[in-house]
Amino acid sequence: MSRLGKKPVCMPEKVKAEFKKGMLEVTGPGGKLSQVIDKKMNMKIDKSAILVEVLGDSRRHNMLHGLTRGLVVNMVEGVTEGFKKELEITGLGYKANVESGKNLVMAVGFSHLVTLPIPCTVKVNAVLTPDKNTLITVTGIDKYEVGAFAARIRAVKPAEPYKGFGIKYSGEKIIRKAGKAAASAGKK
Repeated sequence: MSRLGKKPVCMPEKVKAEFKKGMLEVTGPGGKLSQVIDKKMNMKIDKSAILVEVLGDSRRHNMLHGLTRGLVVNMVEGVTEGFKKELEITGLGYKANVESGKNLVMAVGFSHLVTLPIPCTVKVNAVLTPDKNTLITVTGIDKYEVGAFAARIRAVKPAEPYKGFGIKYSGEKIIRKAGKAAASAGKK
């Protein structure tokens, strides 16, 4: 059995969980999430914890045991606190804004504006910071959806290594390159 899979998942008072027909539903103050659970797993739910039980003893069962517990932890955390990803847009004239809560419109150095439709499961906020950069915040209760949409935003124009222009995660370190001038100075 997986060492992490054996640990019970603690549920706060406001969270309710229900497992039937291979589907786990977790409801809390943030909303409701559901997840299909593999047939090799079983759930025991009481008022304060969820325990993931494995129904076999192979290596695949062990891997699924830890994975399933991790998914349950993310569901409980999502309906109580939610998840958040922050991205920074850096560059001359680079900016973003949210149009009517449905589309994220970005100007990131292309000849056209880039429009991304916002999924209904996440909320996006774009704010101009004092140092003239745009800070995009993606929030939601589903960890996968928040991460996937943040990755789609970043994939539009990843930060380049020479001047650092583009989109990067907040706190991400971009390894900078010296460029042509520094390379030619080293040859002399």
